[in-house]
Amino acid sequence: MVAGAAFGSIPFGYIAGRMRGIDIRRLGSGNIGSTNVQRTMGWAWALPVLLLDVVKGLLPTALARPIGLTPPLVGLGAVLGHVFCPWLRFRGGKGVATTIGVTAFLCPRSLLAGLAVYLAVLAATGFVSLASLGFACLLPVLTALLYPRGPLLLASTLGVAAVIIVRHRANITRLARGTEPRLGLWLKLFRKA
Repeated sequence: MVAGAAFGSIPFGYIAGRMRGIDIRRLGSGNIGSTNVQRTMGWAWALPVLLLDVVKGLLPTALARPIGLTPPLVGLGAVLGHVFCPWLRFRGGKGVATTIGVTAFLCPRSLLAGLAVYLAVLAATGFVSLASLGFACLLPVLTALLYPRGPLLLASTLGVAAVIIVRHRANITRLARGTEPRLGLWLKLFRKA
């Protein structure tokens, strides 16, 4: 898990903000993930952050077995390193993009089905947080169904799902109150309709 956490702890959203001369933690939601980067700095910065956050989950998980480590544990470590970033006083992102990278290697069928749900919820509502929560809730279920002989894999997907849900507590409150912001692109598309 430590090797994964080392990769996962690289705060690409924070670094992108510093490259622009800002502290992303002081803007928008205060999160270092790609959604807040998109809202505060635009798509040109958000897409590389998203890609790099995915890679920091994928790379250590894929390299784990050849160096004698357990991929599901390394993947869980990568997500935890991202969420509890030691370089930022243990305040990182919400773990969704890094989870996508981890599951791309460990359980790609679960990932594809989960992403289909994510995109459907996002398209229907415009809420990234609601789509992320749907993805997190379904990931362990899909893994149990599609990979029935992987108890460690199931345990790791349960772990990352729990972390993602806990990290979305404030979003859940805003969703309940009707104050959660929608994705900017969704608003542009549907305001024109």
